[in-house]
Amino acid sequence: MTVLDRFLKYVSFDTTSDEESQTIPSTQKQTILGAYLVEELKNAGCEDAHMDQYGYVYGTLPATKGCEDLPALGLIAHMDTSPAVSGTDIKPQVLRYEGKDLNLGAAVLSASAFPDLENYVGQDLVVTDGTTLLGADDKAGVAEIVAACAEMAANPNRPHRAVAVCFTPDEEIGRGANKFDFSAFPAKVAYTVDGGEIGEIEYENFNAASARITVHGVNIHPGSAKDKMKNASLMGAEFITRLPAAETPAHTEGYEGFYHLCDMKGDESEAVLNFIIRDHDRARFEQRKETVRALAAYLNTVYGEGTFEAEIRDSYYNMKEKILPHMDLIENAKAAMLAAGVEPKIVPIRGGTDGARLSYEGLPCPNLSTGGANFHGIHEFIPVQSLQKMVTVLLELTKA
Repeated sequence: MTVLDRFLKYVSFDTTSDEESQTIPSTQKQTILGAYLVEELKNAGCEDAHMDQYGYVYGTLPATKGCEDLPALGLIAHMDTSPAVSGTDIKPQVLRYEGKDLNLGAAVLSASAFPDLENYVGQDLVVTDGTTLLGADDKAGVAEIVAACAEMAANPNRPHRAVAVCFTPDEEIGRGANKFDFSAFPAKVAYTVDGGEIGEIEYENFNAASARITVHGVNIHPGSAKDKMKNASLMGAEFITRLPAAETPAHTEGYEGFYHLCDMKGDESEAVLNFIIRDHDRARFEQRKETVRALAAYLNTVYGEGTFEAEIRDSYYNMKEKILPHMDLIENAKAAMLAAGVEPKIVPIRGGTDGARLSYEGLPCPNLSTGGANFHGIHEFIPVQSLQKMVTVLLELTKA
């Protein structure tokens, strides 16, 4: 079975996570893919492949003879897909990209909207039909890891160290490391294989927090509302407009942080705004959180104490300080990519991975690309050639 075959099979499972859920995992449908992957790992030569009570899948590919004393290397990917766009009934298709626009069916992958497409002329792109996301974030990583394990198991004369594998649930909602079982994972260092165009190596990520702003209003019949109504939705809109307009994802890049309004709902009586706050620099990250708190406090002086409630929760921190003592991980990844014919690119993550949390819990864990692009949307794609190249990269990385 090729890595493409595996990927196309895995995206047929709906594994959307749910931020409102209080269960672990947040959606039980993730465990359906998890159970399937347990069998995949067993067939790929992994020992003790199993799924635990929280939906985490573990397995270990034993080292080849003579390499048993080498330290194990960990490879981690996540099974869930983003709740931002539907992951139900995904219809992937493989189309050769010859330049210009690519008609997906219900949408168009436009060269003017996505100028990086010019890098993929002549390649075979796995795309959606324009109605759902694709799920390459991170089922591409899952497929590449399983394919690499299967390749190693099929070639026992090719020396390799032991490989510890874990597929996590709920990464997309910031909970992928919550129940990680270190006792089931024999590696002391690891890589997440989670997103990014081919060649990317990442060990700097955003510091991240979520902010929920609840606005309490007073609803009066519009006909007699003068000087009485306090419209929670309008007050919530004012909160949004008072944040820096240029500090949003659509206006920032590289190391620049942002405030991002993810969703809003409400009426005259109550409105709820959900933001994420991001910055690579820890001091600026703390300042951004304080800006949100101070804005809520200020608007309470305008509309009355208790009108605005700001609940801010940290999600993860920049892993850089935890990776710097282990830069051999970065050098090894660069060497593996060069050996596989891939040009390595060290870039900051404008997001986060399970690796950020795990690094702070004692498992240094930088991130490797999967080869995909335009994640979390209907224009998501991944080249078949990138899937294949990343399998080769993983084989080089695990060589003894």
